[in-house]
Amino acid sequence: MNYFYVVNGKKVKQYLIIFVAVLFAAGIIYAEKGNISVFSQNEPAAIYSVPTEKKLIALTFDISWGDKRAEPILKVLEDKGVKNATFFLSSPWAKGHQKIVDKIKEAGYEIGSHGHKHTNYSGLNDEEIRKQIQTAHQILSEAIGKEPNLIRLPNGDFDKRVLKIADDLNYKVIQWDTDSLDWKNIGTDNIVSRVIDKAHPGDIVLLHASDSVKQTHEALPVIIDRLKDAGYEFVTVTQLLEQTQVSKRPVEDKTT
Repeated sequence: MNYFYVVNGKKVKQYLIIFVAVLFAAGIIYAEKGNISVFSQNEPAAIYSVPTEKKLIALTFDISWGDKRAEPILKVLEDKGVKNATFFLSSPWAKGHQKIVDKIKEAGYEIGSHGHKHTNYSGLNDEEIRKQIQTAHQILSEAIGKEPNLIRLPNGDFDKRVLKIADDLNYKVIQWDTDSLDWKNIGTDNIVSRVIDKAHPGDIVLLHASDSVKQTHEALPVIIDRLKDAGYEFVTVTQLLEQTQVSKRPVEDKTT
């Protein structure tokens, strides 16, 4: 009897391996860092990068508070001739800093939503998630004169519910593949190294322009020069998305 159990156990294992292989081929199973998540290809997903052979890269800046860092960063972008970048603005900040918002607009940079209340949306109920995104949408639409359709969620936090609600509200959730960690003020050289060492074609780079970052405006000129020397072209997130495919990760993400 034990022999019968072992033999069938092997058969079950074989069938399971075949079944998993089929699901992988169909794109229904996604593996990352040793974890396997099951999902439908049609489920909403966050966008981290765009697979492309072209040396395109999107510099993105989150702003949620303060008025001391944004303008120096805008000045660096101007001085270095970077005409394409994407800023994700929290709606309370945008409402209280219209002059800086106007400077971002006048420079021609893309503006996306960084939500309303700066909290982890995965901890909210569905109604609260929808309210946060819609409130930010209304305020930002008035501030920038057009409706944003990209959102980077506060703290980069989301779950499948957040992704679904954002998708229902016609938003694409934008994450990043390269995190500068500039918000930790780890030193100019370290910020530069983190970006340059990790940068790749189709990359979305996370930077900040809130007052919490004290070294970004110093690291940014070096980052731009080195990326230019490496042959990169700076584009907005939307321009990056115009490439044929995007790298999506629909699993829950608690990145901060």
